[in-house]
Amino acid sequence: MWAIHQGPGGPRYVEKAPVLRVGEARVAVRLAGVCATDLELVKGYMAFEGTLGHEWVGEVLDAPDPSWIGKRVVGDINCACGVCATCLSGRPSHCPNRTVLGIVGRDGAFAEELSLPMGNLHAVPEGVPDEAAVFVEPLAAACEILEQVAVRPSMRVVVLGSGRLGQLCARVLALTGAEVAVVGRNPVTLALLPRGIRRVDSAEAEKLRGADLVVDCTGSPDGLGLASGLVRARGTIVLKTTVHDVGTVNPNRWVIEEQTIVGSRCGPFEPALRLLASGAVDLGVLISARYPLREGVVALARAAEPGVVKVLVEVQ
Repeated sequence: MWAIHQGPGGPRYVEKAPVLRVGEARVAVRLAGVCATDLELVKGYMAFEGTLGHEWVGEVLDAPDPSWIGKRVVGDINCACGVCATCLSGRPSHCPNRTVLGIVGRDGAFAEELSLPMGNLHAVPEGVPDEAAVFVEPLAAACEILEQVAVRPSMRVVVLGSGRLGQLCARVLALTGAEVAVVGRNPVTLALLPRGIRRVDSAEAEKLRGADLVVDCTGSPDGLGLASGLVRARGTIVLKTTVHDVGTVNPNRWVIEEQTIVGSRCGPFEPALRLLASGAVDLGVLISARYPLREGVVALARAAEPGVVKVLVEVQ
């Protein structure tokens, strides 16, 4: 078996047997996507060592429930213990003992096979191709915003960042009928946004001051400061960015203007699958390049280039 392994010397294509945990499903990965988090892990974020990758679609090879064998699936990345106080209180995605696929204590999807608990798996509808299903995890993260914040059609919403996650968040938020604008530095990625979403160059961001909701998808430590300057008093900022270098930000405005800061990461898979199955979001335009697994290190480098949105890794 082969995988893209992150170690002290950076990512490498290595021969590596998958860790198959007792009671979990064994899945053959078909297609995986490079995420901004993967690029931060390569820089040293979370001090992760192991197989990278957490956006994927695959086929179940073996499972405690035989009815799942042969099914095409995607999977939640958080693997909770199920017995701690946090899990028993209904917050398993915040389990202090959890492993996280390709991020914390668990090998990820840039590999021929992976292992996940049965409860993490979601069957992919027949009409959703692999090239769409591979977006389910980040699309679910975009849907999580609507789980956390009541977004009304009358609201002015600003998304900071026109890259991978910013594209998905903007599309999901636009479905609410709200007025959505995206701030970006790259005209190539801004041009990928669908009609109805306002495109704003980062040099003109100040024109959007007074927004009801600002979503930071910049992948930059400067994103929160910009968001604080654009949102109105008693408005809401949703943080989707995690970075290796956190930088500094002045919190005075949060207090003086009573701004609400909402941390947001993973989200519900079922709504994301429904959006893809219904055609409510078309994500094919976001695929910038595809590489075989053996060129996974090149795929990571390509994903870090300006103007590149989603790079896919072909496994099976």
